Amino acid sequence: MQNYRLKLKIIFVKFLNIVLFVVLVSSFGFGAFLIGFRLGEQKGQTDKFDKFSYGLVFRDIATPSPSPTLSPTVVPSTTPKIETGKSNTQSWSGPELWNLVNKRRNEFGVNELSNKSELCTIASIRLNELLELGKLDGHEGFSNMPEKRPDLKWIYDKYTLSEFLVSGAQSAQEAVSLWENTLGHKKLLTGGEFVWGCIYAQGGFGVAITAY
Repeated sequence: MQNYRLKLKIIFVKFLNIVLFVVLVSSFGFGAFLIGFRLGEQKGQTDKFDKFSYGLVFRDIATPSPSPTLSPTVVPSTTPKIETGKSNTQSWSGPELWNLVNKRRNEFGVNELSNKSELCTIASIRLNELLELGKLDGHEGFSNMPEKRPDLKWIYDKYTLSEFLVSGAQSAQEAVSLWENTLGHKKLLTGGEFVWGCIYAQGGFGVAITAY
């Protein structure tokens, strides 16, 4: 009887051990499952976050940055500056020069020149030509005027004409001095053969037309 109880006790202890073992194994397995599940969940979240982050990075890389707006370069206009000559202070006039020429002719003992309107027409045209040209033309405009202006040819046919030019004088008196001291032009002041004449002057240019 005692042996039977002892056997039952041994069997019961073994059964308890088995139950405890099963419980422990089950508990360990469930715990491992929970741990694995938790780790898996964290891993999944990490992967999800990584994928999300990668997606953000990928989209950031894939989306081209807006092209910079180029402002047009303003090229200053470069409009160029015209250099103008110095203002002309040579304000002596034709009548002033006319009076000084006749005065000097008197001093040389020759007759004064008498004015002729047709000679003034030629003198006026020639002065305008020189002002437009800006320099003396070597009497070219005077020589070819009958061809350019056939309506004035009769003046050349009627008179023996001479032209005297001056440029750059600062006064009418200086203009007379330039004529007097230039070979060929002194005849304006000393030529007794000249009877008529006309003088125009402006802007530093002087034109004297004489005739007989």
